[in-house]
Amino acid sequence: MIPLLVVSGSAVVLLDLPSRYLIVVMGLHGVMAALLLRGWRSGMPGPGLGAANRVTLGRALLVLPVAAMVPWGTSLDTPAIWWVIGASTLALGLDGVDGWVARSTGTSTPLGARFDMELDAFLLLALSLLLWLAGPLGPWVILIGALRYLFVLAGWLWPPLRGALPESMRRKTVCVVQGVGLLVALGPIVPSPMATAVAATALVALIYSFAVDVVWLARQARTSPA
Repeated sequence: MIPLLVVSGSAVVLLDLPSRYLIVVMGLHGVMAALLLRGWRSGMPGPGLGAANRVTLGRALLVLPVAAMVPWGTSLDTPAIWWVIGASTLALGLDGVDGWVARSTGTSTPLGARFDMELDAFLLLALSLLLWLAGPLGPWVILIGALRYLFVLAGWLWPPLRGALPESMRRKTVCVVQGVGLLVALGPIVPSPMATAVAATALVALIYSFAVDVVWLARQARTSPA
């Protein structure tokens, strides 16, 4: 928690954010900790977090302070936007490192993989909200971050969508495209037409990727024995 306070506290000082910002950061940290504890017993084969999950936690030290800026998205100035871009770029740059560490050390776990995936999804949601609030784009851009959660919700309504998906380089590539696209579109020096084109392209790629997965899961449901 101390490193998180250092990162978020520095943001308060450097960007002149209100003290309430720290409360939001700590609230997000509490939710993350509760979810991790909930999955601990079933997802961790041994004691301790392990090196890979520590890397993912390091990414969370950047993701949570970024997400906590959403309530002030309409009032963020240029330095704050650059801070968001810098922290998010570092968090996205470290994505994949935790997976590599897990494979190298033989400590891959379902909890670790889920933690990594959910952190990526949460960052994309935060960035899409910030792009809408702080940028010139309309609310449609929120779909970039919201589609994954809508997919999960749809799975509760249609059980076949809850099926396990195979590893996919296409899915991983599209995820990277979303992060890069959102950061480019958020850039203060990027003209509005270019930001719109970049974000729209990223959204189309994401919709296509989800459509491929939905079709695959539907076919699996039809061919699987009852």
